[in-house]
Amino acid sequence: MQKSPGPIGFIPQSVFEFQLRIHVGKPIEQGPWHGQHHRTIPIMGGTVTGPRLNGDILAGGADWQSVGISDGVAQIDARYTLRASDGSVIGIHNTGLRRGPAEVMARLAAGERVAPDSYYFRTVAQFQVCAGPYQWLTESIFIGVGQRCPDAVEIDIYRLT
Repeated sequence: MQKSPGPIGFIPQSVFEFQLRIHVGKPIEQGPWHGQHHRTIPIMGGTVTGPRLNGDILAGGADWQSVGISDGVAQIDARYTLRASDGSVIGIHNTGLRRGPAEVMARLAAGERVAPDSYYFRTVAQFQVCAGPYQWLTESIFIGVGQRCPDAVEIDIYRLT
């Protein structure tokens, strides 16, 4: 572990575990309340690829987003299901934030491809899985670095060491 000036004395490292490519449907607009615009984005399916986990994202989940009216910050609250290549079923709850300059966010909203380093899109993933080969997903903290594509969301998932 890398040394840090903090009181504990180290900085955690991260290890890439897999990429989620999540195909999304057209947002269902709910409207504004409490200073935020609310929408539900259906999850239509997708893939999971990585050195320790491969499989499919099943249709049927959703991302319940709240976007600040004054600041444009999107609060992500996505729940969906993965089916690993061996048939194991894994639940995921992925929460986070997406924010950036107004012009970048407008381009994303218009369906344009935008360089992922021009905005901030980070998540924390929690997994629900039975005891067995994927129990390791419940024993660490996982962070995601995402990008919005025209028809999908891609999130690289890293395990903190």
